[in-house]
Amino acid sequence: MGKNRTPRTFEIALSGICCAVAAGALALGLLSGYLTATGYLIGIVALMVPLSKQLYRGAFLAYVGTVILAIVLGAVVRFWDLVPFAMFFGIHPLVNALQLKYRINKWLAYAVKALWFDGTLIAAYFLIYVVGGIVLPEPVAAFIAGWRLYVIIFTAGTAVFLLYDYLIFSLQTGVNKLVYRIKK
Repeated sequence: MGKNRTPRTFEIALSGICCAVAAGALALGLLSGYLTATGYLIGIVALMVPLSKQLYRGAFLAYVGTVILAIVLGAVVRFWDLVPFAMFFGIHPLVNALQLKYRINKWLAYAVKALWFDGTLIAAYFLIYVVGGIVLPEPVAAFIAGWRLYVIIFTAGTAVFLLYDYLIFSLQTGVNKLVYRIKK
């Protein structure tokens, strides 16, 4: 780095740029209604960039800024679609990075994160289908009525989380390699 740039200004600039990219992608994805998953994915990848430089504080502030900016940019209209990102998907890469930094047992971390993921799925279900007013097809609604919803989430949700967690760790490794190559 040159004379005029300090590590703190680099952290602020990088985190700010990543926050802007994540918030823009998230807001566009949520407002389109069809690109929500794409907005989530771009937001997650953008928030991984500060983590590739071990800028944990910057990554956290970028996450908070992303959620706030996404709301300001119009996601407040469909806030129930933003809640899963705010509750889990946006902060999950930071939790993974801290898990590695502090060498937390991977099985203990997996159990805690899986419960966190399952809780997010339950909250998302209630927000999207109850508050959001989206109607499920009658056979699906009848099948998941009552306690079955929780059994499905805690079994299938946990299994899906195992794959998701692995893919996010792999994606972070890819982002780390890309950022390292760009630096050279």
